[in-house]
Amino acid sequence: MSPVLAAVLTTIQPPTESVRRLSNVLTSAGGWLAVAGDLKGPASYDLPNTVFLSLQAQWDGPFALARKLPTGHYGRKNIAYLEAMRRGATCIYETDDDNAPLPEWRPRTEIVADVRRVISSGASAAPRWVNVYRYFTADPNIWPRGFPLDAIQDAPPEAETEGRGTGECAGRAPIQQGLVNGSPDVDAIWRLTRDGPVEFEKRPSLRLEPGNWCPFNTQSTWWWPAAYPLLYIPSHCSFRMCDIWKSFVAQRCLWALGLGVVFHAPEVVQARNPHDLMRDFCDELPGYQQNRKLARTLDDTPLQGGEGSVAGNLLCCYEALVRAGFFPADELALVTAWLEDGSVLTGSGRPDRESGA
Repeated sequence: MSPVLAAVLTTIQPPTESVRRLSNVLTSAGGWLAVAGDLKGPASYDLPNTVFLSLQAQWDGPFALARKLPTGHYGRKNIAYLEAMRRGATCIYETDDDNAPLPEWRPRTEIVADVRRVISSGASAAPRWVNVYRYFTADPNIWPRGFPLDAIQDAPPEAETEGRGTGECAGRAPIQQGLVNGSPDVDAIWRLTRDGPVEFEKRPSLRLEPGNWCPFNTQSTWWWPAAYPLLYIPSHCSFRMCDIWKSFVAQRCLWALGLGVVFHAPEVVQARNPHDLMRDFCDELPGYQQNRKLARTLDDTPLQGGEGSVAGNLLCCYEALVRAGFFPADELALVTAWLEDGSVLTGSGRPDRESGA
């Protein structure tokens, strides 16, 4: 059976030129687009091969989560993920409405060939922070949004090179993050002090083995079914941290499977939507102050192995983060609704753990 590719985004704009270009390459690849609307924005979305979910359509639809999520929030994207699953997507590509495919954009596969890897720092060593951008550029002064500021001067560990993986886990990557040319995903401090166009080099993909932290985002990211529960975007946190904290939870849950995130050279270019950089800076303060502590909390949270435990592990992570004060208890109601909606679609069953256990 051929893979079913769905691309997902949320927007408050009519179709942008970037999205029109995405629609064209999706159609050529046999894929389709799911778009979640919000309070602001268009009443319809004039693009072929596109499912547009207006806010009213979300409320009227089959997902309990749609009626619980806040409006005016990036977390509405969760409903587009669920719609993609409901329609049988076997690969989900998520992006934003200001990211346009480059000529080299192609559907990816879950098995990654010719990948470099950063191995674990040792069974007894604490997890470490790895600036993935340094593996795709000679510029030492660029780092991804969410990366701890006190680690940006650290030299990156040496990457090993390997061929195509042959084992169950060796070459498998159910989450793959693409870097972005033009205006990449950096924090407000970088933009306020060094802002300018960026073009990363076309180097082989890089896999971070368990025990290596690096934030990733929701701009050009590929997901396969084993990781679908980890798509969840939290609502009760800073807007500039919701996708970053999602990425830390997802990485921790991948580690329980013996897997890590793969990062690859850019296949999109971003013409960034207008931003108030000082507002972005204020929205990023929780990350500057707490990302290390949040990661340690996840490190210390015991999880179960096996793909059948992914949904339960997600819930377990959010329970730990609520106890540690990163999220209010209200977040757990959303996580539970997400997992219950998703379990109906995937047949994965409800997690064994109950919220608050």
